[in-house]
Amino acid sequence: MQNDREAVRQPGGQKYLGSGGLIAFIALLSAFVPLSTDLYLPALPTMARYFNAPQALVNLTLILFFVFYSAGTLFWGPLSDKYGRKPVILSGLVLYLAAGVLCAVSLNIYLLVLFRVLQAVGGSAASAVATAIVKDVYSGRKRESVLALVQSMVVISPAIAPVLGALLLRLTSWRGIFVSLAVIGLIALTGAVALQETSVKSTQATVRQSIGRLGVVLRNLGFSSMLVIFSLASVATMAFISSSSYIFQNGFGLSGQVYSYFFTFNAVGMLLGPLLYMRLSARFRRRRIVSVCFAVMAVSGGAVCLLGSMGPWFLVCALVPSTVASSCIRPPATYLMLEQQTGDTGSASSLMGAFSMLMGSAGMMLVSFNWSRPVVVVGAVNVAVGIVCGLLWAVFYKKPYIRHFSEISAVADQPHTT
Repeated sequence: MQNDREAVRQPGGQKYLGSGGLIAFIALLSAFVPLSTDLYLPALPTMARYFNAPQALVNLTLILFFVFYSAGTLFWGPLSDKYGRKPVILSGLVLYLAAGVLCAVSLNIYLLVLFRVLQAVGGSAASAVATAIVKDVYSGRKRESVLALVQSMVVISPAIAPVLGALLLRLTSWRGIFVSLAVIGLIALTGAVALQETSVKSTQATVRQSIGRLGVVLRNLGFSSMLVIFSLASVATMAFISSSSYIFQNGFGLSGQVYSYFFTFNAVGMLLGPLLYMRLSARFRRRRIVSVCFAVMAVSGGAVCLLGSMGPWFLVCALVPSTVASSCIRPPATYLMLEQQTGDTGSASSLMGAFSMLMGSAGMMLVSFNWSRPVVVVGAVNVAVGIVCGLLWAVFYKKPYIRHFSEISAVADQPHTT
């Protein structure tokens, strides 16, 4: 294992995966959240009818997934600092695969909720380790470029997952969708077997001491302030995702297939965001780009409140700017958070994943109540998140404990001259 760790410090050191294979594998690990949720979004109304269960109870398969996914990352991340990335990924993916099969054969909604919790705990190992691998292997501007590339690949999954889910529902039942998730877990497990260890450092600390490093990382004011600001953006994203199937199918009366097309139209904005950031960062400072993105989220949310209830096209057109803006923020957000922390990469990565999921769960809970106008609620959440995050960003970015040394080497942060 030690030889494995010393051999792999650059992407070319991956004997079996290679440079491109490593990036694709990281992207797959990073995509476990949207794949595990968006693929079966079109089936939520069907599942509610099948189990004769209220919407709030069926939504627990989403809400608790995010809660335990968050908790799981806090467990797996520090362990990856102690034992290495590969053993953690293998353990988590085996659990994810088994839980996916159990979800497919669930006899009632309560068993399905339980198995989704297990699936969340297993899948959380993927997110906890994916970002850590990026920091293990890449540095500087290259790291930011890889993050943008990976996240562009990742956001393809929410664009195609609902469409695939709707197609699967035409060929099979909701159970077949969970079988598909198990197959995805098997593919990821195969990649994990081929992965060579990327973590060079190891620790002799106990498991309890390793998990305790989470507190050490949180006491880093630079990291924790960036963590809070960028995690809050997930509230708006998940508020729409979790309510979208009900809004389009129950509210606008669309079929599951047509709903998936509208969802995909909005999800294309997620794909464009990281690519847009890399182009903008060649001309503008990172700080300005992030500030504008938060402002766009607030304005777009206001448009949703005013126009979204008029029809599906009004809703997606009003919401797309916010979707692009929130996705555009992701590469610099991840990069800045990683740069605030010099050690405990696994713990830092797990906290980033956990806080994002917890904030996403809060957004899901906000829209899970029986609101008379859910579209307006989604818009209001975007307005609130854009304003709050924008103000926090303006205040904390100037604090002396925020580390800006990484900006010196980045083309994006040099003054633009013509």
